[in-house]
Amino acid sequence: MKKILLSIWAVSLFFSCSTQESVIYLDEMDLSYMETGWGEVNASLSAEGNPLTVAGKVYERGVGTHAISTLLLDLKGKAVTFHSFVGIDDESGEKASVEFFVLADGWILWHSGLMHYGDPARQVKLDVSGVRKLGLYVSDGGDGIGWDHADWLDTQIGYHKVRPEPVRSFIAEPNVLTPPPPDMPRINGPEVYGARPGSRFLYKIPVTGKRPVRFSGEGMPEGLVLDGQNGIISGACSLRGTYPVTIEATNEHGSVKKVLQIIIGDTICLTPPMGWNSWNCWGLSVDQQKVQAAADAMISSGLADHGWTTINIDDGWEAASRTPSGELLSNDKFPNMKALGDYVHSQGLKLGIYSSPGTHTCGGFLGSWEHEAQDARTWAGWGIDYLKYDWCSYERIAADHSLAELQKPYLKMQNALSELPGDIIFSLCQYGMGDVWTWGAMVGGNLWRTTGDINDTWNSMAGIGFSQDTCSAYAGPGHWNDPDMLVVGKVGWGPSLHPSRLTPDEQYTHISLWCLLSAPLLIGCDLNSLDAFTLNLLTNDEVIAIDQDPLGRQATRIKEESGRQVWAKPLKDGSLAVGLFNTGDPSPAGMFDWTGGQHTETVSVTWEELGITGPKKARDLWRQKDLGTFDREMKFPVNHHGVMLIRLSGSTN
Repeated sequence: MKKILLSIWAVSLFFSCSTQESVIYLDEMDLSYMETGWGEVNASLSAEGNPLTVAGKVYERGVGTHAISTLLLDLKGKAVTFHSFVGIDDESGEKASVEFFVLADGWILWHSGLMHYGDPARQVKLDVSGVRKLGLYVSDGGDGIGWDHADWLDTQIGYHKVRPEPVRSFIAEPNVLTPPPPDMPRINGPEVYGARPGSRFLYKIPVTGKRPVRFSGEGMPEGLVLDGQNGIISGACSLRGTYPVTIEATNEHGSVKKVLQIIIGDTICLTPPMGWNSWNCWGLSVDQQKVQAAADAMISSGLADHGWTTINIDDGWEAASRTPSGELLSNDKFPNMKALGDYVHSQGLKLGIYSSPGTHTCGGFLGSWEHEAQDARTWAGWGIDYLKYDWCSYERIAADHSLAELQKPYLKMQNALSELPGDIIFSLCQYGMGDVWTWGAMVGGNLWRTTGDINDTWNSMAGIGFSQDTCSAYAGPGHWNDPDMLVVGKVGWGPSLHPSRLTPDEQYTHISLWCLLSAPLLIGCDLNSLDAFTLNLLTNDEVIAIDQDPLGRQATRIKEESGRQVWAKPLKDGSLAVGLFNTGDPSPAGMFDWTGGQHTETVSVTWEELGITGPKKARDLWRQKDLGTFDREMKFPVNHHGVMLIRLSGSTN
């Protein structure tokens, strides 16, 4: 009898254990799979790293994120319950509005409705028995993502045996499209380059092909010389004019010629700048060694052979105080700026720097307030070629946000730069205030930020890139709209780096869209940890040529419908660059891949929509492959969040 009772007890215990519900909290999971529209996803903290607080109530557990936000969980049909509270974090501000969704296998299981700042958290209690995939989605409430700090609070999932796991919202396998360059020399880069009379001239001819390569040039203006070994044109030319210089590059496989128009006049930055900036990888941890390493990598990786030439130091280089005479110094991380400038120039590259019109920079270092002319002379002495001038603490100095007040600090610095003997490209960074694109050129800007800071998420990149249509008319040679830096490769905004959270297709969209927009191309990743995919992404000369086209026109949106967009950019030779984009189903269910397969959509455009007529030859620029001739329209399958970048040539109106 005793044995029977023990057996019954053992069976009962086994059954109880096998059916017992386990619980996992959302903040215990791998949150690297969660996408956020701004900043970082934080476990048990808000998007800005503060305690999770909604309508004055503090929550110990949860996840702080920012609209638009997504997370896909694989429940494998073994989960039972989903419990949570949701709300807008008190750090957001009064303009915040979001909607929370919980989706099960493609169907909306729960919807919060529109929530505003100050609303108490709303409770979610769901039976998820049998659900295989659960999607957590935060929308922007229909009014943009500004200030939309959204919290999933005390979020927990009850399950049996098999623990829920976060998975990627869509399949994201790297796909290297650009074929390698041939062994025979090929001269890349822009067809035109400008400098002011008497200014220091420095131009490294970008050439691919088997090394060694020898260089020669015909028609070089007086004062400029070409080094036949390294392909660097240097010197200074005092005579105004347009000089068609025929450059020849030769190696053991043959030779090639290209005409470079050197224009000595009042306009510089005739094509959008191309280079590297320290902020998106190193943030305030930047130092002289990292900058010099970036210059070395620009050469050793071959990026310079495709036209990437500028090495920009962002915030974090400034000393804590000025000299008794008011001179701005570099801090201990940059022991010798002049030597750094000389080193970068010796490789045919340019050096950029950062400051603010206010008393301090964004990072709390000294700005140029009331020292504009003095700082400009200091930078010129170091050999600086590029200045990023960031609004930051001028906000506390400005009397108001009137147009005159927005322009005032940039006019003052431009006047200082104009007195220098050399050319310094002037980059205005004030995040699009006052529609800066309408007046940036009038205050001497060569480029101006049109938006807030970018980060490495689809919602941030696409939200910025696909909103640039309103300012397209203001771009052109010497003055460019700047939608911020590239977020490919390893980024991190500080000493810790991570691979870009953009999928490979999203990165193709990123580069394609920026090139169509005639945007400055500033790489934001660590150049010394480039993988094959990222390097391939940045070295397609046919794609780069769209950005560097001398006509300088910015693309405009031709059509937008059901998650598909078409953008087109006229080119100097009469051809047309066309981007066919699959931006994805904008519905809540469309934010996730429920089946695990590659999702494509057919994107089409007619000649009537493009404003052209007659047969056109189509070339796939990423694959550098001719696609045939099309008479009235073209349509192609495009991957989720991907692009087909086409060049149409032939007779046009």
